[in-house]
This record gives sequence, C-alpha cells and structure tokens, in this order.
Amino acid sequence: MNSSNLYAFPRLGLSWLPVWQRNFLVWRKLAIPSVLGNLADPLIYMLGLGYGLGGLLPQVSGVSYVSFLAAGTVVASTMNAATFEALYSAFSRMHVQKTWDAILNTPLSLDHVLAGELVWAASKSLLSGLAILVVIAALGLTSSPLALWAIPVIFLTGLTFAAMGLIVCALAPSYDFFMYYFTLFITPMLLVSGVFFPADQLPSLVHVVATWLPLSHAVQLARPLLLGELPQNALGHVAALLAIAVVAFCIATVLTRRRLLK
Repeated sequence: MNSSNLYAFPRLGLSWLPVWQRNFLVWRKLAIPSVLGNLADPLIYMLGLGYGLGGLLPQVSGVSYVSFLAAGTVVASTMNAATFEALYSAFSRMHVQKTWDAILNTPLSLDHVLAGELVWAASKSLLSGLAILVVIAALGLTSSPLALWAIPVIFLTGLTFAAMGLIVCALAPSYDFFMYYFTLFITPMLLVSGVFFPADQLPSLVHVVATWLPLSHAVQLARPLLLGELPQNALGHVAALLAIAVVAFCIATVLTRRRLLK
C-alpha cells in the first residue's frame, strides 16, 4: 500500500453492515450471559457504593448519592463495554482467529471491517448502558422523560471509546498490552471524570485536565438528563465526543492499515 492510500480518509458507506451482522449473529448465541456480565460490575458499584456508602453521606450536588452515582455508572458501564469489545474481542478476530483475514478475501475492504467493528462495539455498549438505565428507572432513581435523551448519549459514548480502543488494538502485540491502556488511561479517567464524586472537588490542575477527557463530557451530558435537567453546554460536549470519535477512528484506520496491509 502506498503512502497516499495509507493516510486516505476511511471509506465508509454501508458496506460495513455485513461485518456488524456477522458479529451480532455470533454474539446472539451468548446474548444473555453477555448482558448479565456487563450488568454485574456497574450494579455492584451502584448498589454497594450508592446505598452503602451513600447512607453515610449527605446529599451530593443537591441529590442523594445513589442518584448522583447512577448517571455516572451508566456512562462508565458504556465505556467499559465498548473498550472491552474494541480491545479483546476485536483483537481476537484480527490476530488470533484471523476472522478479518477471511473477510478481506471478500469484496469488503479493511475500512469496512473497521467501521463494522466500531459500530458493533458501540451497539454492544448501548445494550449495556440501556440495561443499567432500565435498572435505574426500576429503582426509581430517574423518572423524567429527559432520561430518554440519555440513549443517544450512551451510543455516542460507546462510539467514542470504541474508536479509541481500536487504536490500542492496532498497536497491541498481545492481550497483555491492553493492561497498560486500562492502568494508565481508563482507570485514572474513571476516577477523575465525576463518576463517583463531583469533579470540582479535585485539585484545580487535575480538574482542568479532567474536563477534557471523553468520559467527563459523557458524564456532563448524562447526569443532568437522568436528573430531569437540560445539560449545560450540551452542544459543546456532543461536539467534543464526536470529534474524539472521528479523529480516533481515522488514527485507528491508518495504524491498522500499516499493520495488516503493508
């Protein structure tokens, strides 16, 4: 592949749909265990911290701690689901199972494979976020119609983290490499982006850095909606997530082309 093709903008269209459909059909066989697995971790956080620790705390930002935590849990669960799919599952299909190689022997291009993986990871994370959203509604932690607007926020969050995950997938020599991404980026971001406590409680420098992180934008959109309020600077947060998703996907496309097609 020459350098001009290597750095060309990803070719999209709807040709990625068979890749998405293939992943869906494989996942459908284990759909219930998959959804329950994605549901368990955030529920433990929400119920354990929300009702356990929350019983010892006064209100946070004018609401009970469990209500405050619920919105953060939705987008954190979405982030984790999209990240795991774009890392471990996509890497397995690319490197271990050689599924991508098989698909590339069809008329589909690598760009279509990556786009299918991107949308599939976002779709799977949407299911995870929706499951948490249903639990939150069942517990009476949200009742506003505005909470329905959290659904596109969940999908956009999944799209953003899936695109970022595909960058790491393209660089990874093995599964062990992913631990660096979680330890150095995902976990610190989870702690400073306002999921568990208001981000303005952080030291000023850390808070400024945290406001630029994608999870912070997602939290700033989802939390007001679940509390029945309109987010401040909603367009700015949406634009930031979209920009990160587009740039990250373009980088992932170039890196994957270099890895598989050179």
